[in-house]
Amino acid sequence: MDQLRAIRYFCKVAETGSFTQAALSFHVPPSSLSRRVADLERSLGASLLKRSTRVVKLTEIGHTYYTQVKDILRQLESSNDTVRSYQTIPTGQLRISVMVEFAEPILFPLLDEFSQRYPQIILDIRLSDELTALSRDDVDIAIRGGYAPNERVVAIKLMDNQFVAVATQQYLTQIGTPVTPLDLKHHSGLYYRTPNGPLRWTSEINGQWQDVSAPQVAISNNGKWLLSKVLLGQGIMMAPKWSLKDYLASGELQELRLTPHINVTSGNDLGIYLLYQKPRYLVPKVKAAVDFLVARIKNGHY
Repeated sequence: MDQLRAIRYFCKVAETGSFTQAALSFHVPPSSLSRRVADLERSLGASLLKRSTRVVKLTEIGHTYYTQVKDILRQLESSNDTVRSYQTIPTGQLRISVMVEFAEPILFPLLDEFSQRYPQIILDIRLSDELTALSRDDVDIAIRGGYAPNERVVAIKLMDNQFVAVATQQYLTQIGTPVTPLDLKHHSGLYYRTPNGPLRWTSEINGQWQDVSAPQVAISNNGKWLLSKVLLGQGIMMAPKWSLKDYLASGELQELRLTPHINVTSGNDLGIYLLYQKPRYLVPKVKAAVDFLVARIKNGHY
């Protein structure tokens, strides 16, 4: 039995929940794929899958086995890519995970240029605000906002991620312009929802950080929708200054300058980071993407 092939077949069945779909991925007959998975189960002396006419699910031991062998397959792929790194032309599938609100205004235009330069690289872009564990997730590069992670990865700071509070002049004329953070309790707050919940507004008052969030009128993980409500004069929003620069420059939005200032964290070193595992930099497609994105974004060419 070709155990490595059988393991690959088993993992694809586990991921798709279907022998038929798994077989399509490998361009083999479902019956052939099913036999190889059955041979694998016999060699292990355990049932890895629960089969029914409608769905295929992992057994308890099957789930444990899948978790372990998936990591082995990923390590094997990484090793294969390292060997292939002796080639001079970057090629293959490049998997990038990026924050939703960062993708459209900054990353996507840059990737158009990147694809023209490296046409043999297939881009696989995943939009997510969830923190990505590169050692676990099937990702070559991640772009995230926050602090430099403790995970053992290379973290390159692409740009600052300063948050500012904004509103329209119409709203401020109608409701009043807050002067201190405590004035915000009389205003309407529009909040971005992160994987850990809505961003809180904080301020250091008398030496202590306090929650000064305005009463909530809308919460969403869709920054465009929240921005549209701000532009309609429906409240105050805190967002990264880089995402609002055009609206601030045109006067459509006004930055609130409160004393003391407010933030979404007690720290002042928030940034946008490009993350990758150090060994992956040896792979031409990863090196090409890292070098390109760092050069373009850090130099403001976006």
